[in-house]
Amino acid sequence: MIKTFLYPFKFLYKYNSILIQTSLNDIRGRFAGSALGLAWVFLYPILFLGAYSTVYLFIFKIKFPDLGSFEYILFIFSGLLPFIGFTEALGTGTPSVISNSNLIKNTLFPIDLIPVKASLTTQVTSVVGILLLTIILLFMGKLSWYFFLLFPTWILQMMFTTGVIWILSGLNVFFRDLQNIVGLLTFILMMVSPIAYRTDMVPENLQPLLRLNPLYYMITSYQHIFIFKKMPPTEVVVIFIALCFFTFLVGFYFFQKIKEVLIDNV
Repeated sequence: MIKTFLYPFKFLYKYNSILIQTSLNDIRGRFAGSALGLAWVFLYPILFLGAYSTVYLFIFKIKFPDLGSFEYILFIFSGLLPFIGFTEALGTGTPSVISNSNLIKNTLFPIDLIPVKASLTTQVTSVVGILLLTIILLFMGKLSWYFFLLFPTWILQMMFTTGVIWILSGLNVFFRDLQNIVGLLTFILMMVSPIAYRTDMVPENLQPLLRLNPLYYMITSYQHIFIFKKMPPTEVVVIFIALCFFTFLVGFYFFQKIKEVLIDNV
């Protein structure tokens, strides 16, 4: 049991150098030839935040009594960061096995790393957004010691994301429509995730449905760490940790089971 639990982590550690190198190459290639280049890493979260904030501040006119307008924008930003990181990874990672057929035929590159590479390379925008939010809160004097919970929270988010992509990228080889369905799923997740509203604003009879959304646990954790400056609720922490480890392990062993078949079908 312990070996089964530890093996995925040992596997990633064994190939960490090749994973990091290929991920960096992908990040450079992602912005090559673009007029703004790496500037898009900063512009994307800011433009996304601007559009989202405009809708909820000026159209829906949502206000929190304990948060000013600018603090409310930061509240939205803290919720958008895990959403952007997860959905970008989902969009890039689902077709990653098919789009990296050259690596699949390279016997020196383990096929298992392809979804992980996709998950890592799409985190750049989210990480830059985290740095921007951290600098703003530090300048405002509103950064608390709970900020140090962010790194383990991000690691858990990466585990969950990678596990999901292992599953989806494998299934996408046989069901090519899946990558189109993921685009629709991303839109639905944006609507039902508590990015611009607090969970206590949701009617009590809908609270169980809210907790079925895995992004609820990520977003709530980020908002508590950054904005509310306190530990996320115990229920959120426990379920989030269990969900991330479970998804990571299931995703890894699912991909292990079908990877030989994938090579013949790509």
